[in-house]
Amino acid sequence: MKELVHPICHEWANRCNTHGILMIEKTACHAATTDTFDVVLLVIVDPQSEPMVLRQYSRNEKKAVLYAVSERQLNEWLVLGSHRKAVDWVFNGKVVFDRNGYVQQLRQRLEQFPPKERRLKMGLEFAKLIRRYTDGKALFAAKHWLDSYNHMVQALHHLARLTVIQHGLYPEVTVWNQVKRMDGRIYKLYEELVGSEEPLPKRLELLLLASEFLIHSYVESGSSHLCEALKEKNGAWSIEEMTGHPQFAPYSIDLVIMLEYLVERKVLTVVEMPTKGNTMFERYYRCKKEF
Repeated sequence: MKELVHPICHEWANRCNTHGILMIEKTACHAATTDTFDVVLLVIVDPQSEPMVLRQYSRNEKKAVLYAVSERQLNEWLVLGSHRKAVDWVFNGKVVFDRNGYVQQLRQRLEQFPPKERRLKMGLEFAKLIRRYTDGKALFAAKHWLDSYNHMVQALHHLARLTVIQHGLYPEVTVWNQVKRMDGRIYKLYEELVGSEEPLPKRLELLLLASEFLIHSYVESGSSHLCEALKEKNGAWSIEEMTGHPQFAPYSIDLVIMLEYLVERKVLTVVEMPTKGNTMFERYYRCKKEF
């Protein structure tokens, strides 16, 4: 393995824009995080560098994959959850190069999980949770049991990640190991859904009832970032304004269903604005509830 990895690390360590290099080897513990490769090399480069360089290498039947990412790209992976394995790489990878203690400082900052990033990450997971739960509930009502089951499994995953984030940690690939230590209720729901011998419709019915209560307990923390963003402007926002604003961009297609859910929960209020022809109204949103 050394013959494969050493030249690659040496090349990148000699570049002036390289801040640090982490190595993750495929073991029983890390098999799920290396995508079948024998080793993953995560190179963190200057924020002004191109977003990502991806390369693959092989030697003597050993395979390696290299991700050279800017700090900005890495933060996006961690906060937006667009590359979940990156959390394991950063926290559990072996440091093979660390210019001026950069990697150590990065880990310390991530361990502190800045409140602003935490609120955004909770908001995104909450929006995905609402999407999955709402679709799962509608499919259950239509008696599409297996499709409903698929959505509710995903809803529980988002609920699990919300729990981990609320405890001040980044969700890892093995998120259920984290949740088992933090909230036995959610872990029990997951066990009962995937392992119970009850008929599937009965399992789903019980899960939908229990999930509604748990989701309600996350309304305040899950909507905190969205409400803060809405309050940046005096008055109400149209959906067009929101989708064009960088604060709301991470919510993507889940923004609409989250807005409607929060209206139902009386967190947001709808303001109807007359259109040019005065024959209909356009819906605007503003934060109503103070947390």
